This record gives sequence, C-alpha cells and structure tokens, in this order.
Amino acid sequence: MKFKDIKKMQKEELDKKLAELKIELMKLNAQIAVGTTPKNTKQVRDIKRALAKVETLKQQNFEKKVKALKTRKYQSL
Repeated sequence: MKFKDIKKMQKEELDKKLAELKIELMKLNAQIAVGTTPKNTKQVRDIKRALAKVETLKQQNFEKKVKALKTRKYQSL
C-alpha cells in the first residue's frame, strides 16, 4: 500500500483500514504463536508497514488541526 493512496482516503476509511490491518496482524501473529508458518512470511512486515503509514497520516492530520486551532484568533464577546 502506497502512502499517496492512503492520503486520498477519508477519515472513516482510514479508521476502517486500520481496524482491518490490526485484525489481520493478530491472525498472523496467532498462527506464528501456534507454530504454523504463514503462507507468505513477508506479509507480516508489509502489514506492519501499512499500519505505520496509516498511523502516521492520522497523526499528521491531528497535528494540522491542532495547529489550526492554535493560530485561530478568538474574538471576545
């Protein structure tokens, strides 16, 4: 999954994708813990990287919102 594809996603899509990736990673980790090898061993690394990309984008969006709130000048009533 490329970062530019993730950037195009809406907030709801990002949350859904994050949940899917976490569930998939849990399944693979359970397989590894039981002792069976996954079909594709590189898949764990790819999922972790995709998770990091999604989390990074969410953090960047949050920081932009906070910065916008800090720079906004409040008017007195």
